[in-house]
Amino acid sequence: MSGPSHDFWQARFAEGKLPWDRGTPNPQLLQWLADGTLAAGQRVIVPGCGQGWEVKALTAAGIETIGLDFAPGALEMCRKLLDEGRLCANLIEADVLHWQPAQPADAIFEQTCLCALYPDHWTHYAAQLHAWLKPGGKLLALFLQTLRPDSALGFIEGPPYHCDINAMRAIFPATQWEWQKPPYPQVKQTQGLGLVELAVVLVRK
Repeated sequence: MSGPSHDFWQARFAEGKLPWDRGTPNPQLLQWLADGTLAAGQRVIVPGCGQGWEVKALTAAGIETIGLDFAPGALEMCRKLLDEGRLCANLIEADVLHWQPAQPADAIFEQTCLCALYPDHWTHYAAQLHAWLKPGGKLLALFLQTLRPDSALGFIEGPPYHCDINAMRAIFPATQWEWQKPPYPQVKQTQGLGLVELAVVLVRK
């Protein structure tokens, strides 16, 4: 597989090298919980769940949560976080490019998985997300904006990889997804990385 390997990600979690870790759930997730976009009783998948802040917040809100990651170290951290809150979620060690749920979900919270995948895999990953959702289900996406100077010369640098909104429109086409109109809320990274995420809600057709 092109791009970062299983060992690459496992080493990051084993060594605690997590520059993206806010130490709290993404504020946009909390907003979606507050405004009812996500609600108790729903089934939500979190691909690339990492250390589990969002899994914990969703589970605490009464949502049936499935956390996916193919780094065992990530799931260990997530499980510990849940145990501290006496919470229980379905944590699965799996490759998002091949895994399928037993039944379709109401929503997917996509924050860190897409930008961690080498862009050659984006089209297949987008097809996976479409298949995971029931019709009318929501893809709650945070598209990371991390354009680098060498991108103008054709270089692909990452992870994280730049989720250009035009590329996102191509891999999540309007024939399969209902797009909300821009402008999209911007979520600033708080770890001094100088990056922002575009918060977009897509509805599966």
